Amino acid sequence: MVLPLPALRRAGSVLSVLPVVAVIVLLGLPVAPDSRATPADAASGLVVLWAVVHTARQARRPLTRTAAVVLGLPVVGIAVAASGAATPGDALTGLARYLQLFVLVPVAVMLLVRDRRGARLVLWSLVGLALWQGTVGVYQYLTGTGASYQGAYIRAVGTFGATDVMGMATVVAFGLVVATGLALGAHGRQQRAVAAVCALALLVPLAVSFSRGAWLATAAACGAQLLMAGLRRAAKLFAAVVAASVVLVGGLGIGTAVLQERLTSITKVTAAPDQSVVDRYTLWAAAADTWRGHPVTGVGLKAFPEHRDGHASLALSSGSDTEGAGRVFRRQPLLSPHNMYLLVLSEQGLLGLLTVAGSWLALLVCALRRLRRAGRARDCAIAACGLLLWHVVDFLYSDIGGPSTVLTAVCLGLGAWWALARDAPTATAAEADAR
Repeated sequence: MVLPLPALRRAGSVLSVLPVVAVIVLLGLPVAPDSRATPADAASGLVVLWAVVHTARQARRPLTRTAAVVLGLPVVGIAVAASGAATPGDALTGLARYLQLFVLVPVAVMLLVRDRRGARLVLWSLVGLALWQGTVGVYQYLTGTGASYQGAYIRAVGTFGATDVMGMATVVAFGLVVATGLALGAHGRQQRAVAAVCALALLVPLAVSFSRGAWLATAAACGAQLLMAGLRRAAKLFAAVVAASVVLVGGLGIGTAVLQERLTSITKVTAAPDQSVVDRYTLWAAAADTWRGHPVTGVGLKAFPEHRDGHASLALSSGSDTEGAGRVFRRQPLLSPHNMYLLVLSEQGLLGLLTVAGSWLALLVCALRRLRRAGRARDCAIAACGLLLWHVVDFLYSDIGGPSTVLTAVCLGLGAWWALARDAPTATAAEADAR
C-alpha cells in the first residue's frame, strides 16, 4: 500500500524531529553525581549528525543568508575567546561546549523541524518532561526528600539532585511557558484545554523549587505571551491563574511560611539581601572588574574562576552548601558570576557580548516580527517567542551549567526555526495548507 503524498509529508515531519525528542526524554533519567557528560549531551551530538545527513539528502542550501549570519555570529566571539584560554584543555572544552549550545544544536533543531507538526511534537515533549520532573519535585517537597533548604529537605529538584537545584526549576519553567503558548495560540478547543490544565499544574512544582530567578523569568515570558495572544484570551487565562493561585495557596496550603518568605525576599534584594544575593552581587562586581582589564576579547574561555578571587571583595562566601535528594553534604565552589551576560563579557569581552548575546537578541526580534504572520501556527509561534524571551530575562541572573543546559540549545533551535527557517509556516502557507 502506497501512502498519499500528504500522509508521507506528515510522517516525515514527525520522524525528522524524533532525535530532538530523544534528547528531551533522556533528561527525565536520574543524573549521576559529578557527571560532566550526560546521555542527553551524547544524544545532542547525534541530533547534529542526523541534521547533517538530512540536509545532505535534500541537496539544497540549508540556511538562508539571514539565518547563517545570526546563528553563525557567536562563532566569532567564541573562537577568539578560545584562543585566549589559559590552557589548551580549557580552550577545547570551552569551545566545544559553547558551539554545542549556541550554534550546532540550535542549527540542527532548526533544520530538523520541518513544519508546525514537528514543532508541536517537540513542544509537547518539553511539557511532558516538565510534568514528569515536576511530579518528582512535588513528591520530594511533600515527603521531605528533596534538597536542603533552610534546614529542611523540602526543595524540589526532580531527578537532577541537590548539586543542580536549578535543573528542575528550569525544565518546569520551560514546560509552563510552552503550555501557556499552546493554550493561548491553539485553534482547537481540546488542545487549548489540555495545555491550560498543564500550565496550571506546573505552577505547583515551580513554586516549590524556591527558584526566584525562574519565577521572575517565567512571569516575564508568560506576561509577554498574554500580550501576544490579545486582550480577550489574556484576560481569561489571567483569571484562571488567579483562581488557581487562590485554591493552591488558600485551600491546599501550598503557600507555606517558607514559600511566602522566599517570595518576600524578592523585594529585599537591596534593603536586606540574604547571603546568596550578596554572593551574586559580589560575583557580578568581580566579573565586571575582570572585564575592565581585558575589555575587547576578555580573559579567555573558562578563565573566570582563576580571576574571581583577585577581583572579588571579602563579602563573597567560600561556596554554597548542597545536601539532600539522595546526596551527601557538599560545599560547591562559586565558579561563575551567575549572570550569562557578565560571564560572556568577562571571558569573551565586548566582542563576545556583541556576537553571542547579539545573536540571541536578533533571534527574538526576528521571531516577534514574524508573529503577525503566524496563521494556524500561532501556538508554536507564541511558545517559541516565550522561550526566547525567557532566556533573555533569565540570563540576567543565571548562566549555563548542569545537565538541563542542553535544553537551552533545543529552545534556541525552536526559536530559530520560527524566526529564520525558510520552511516556517506563515499565514499564507497555513491558509493554503488548510485548503
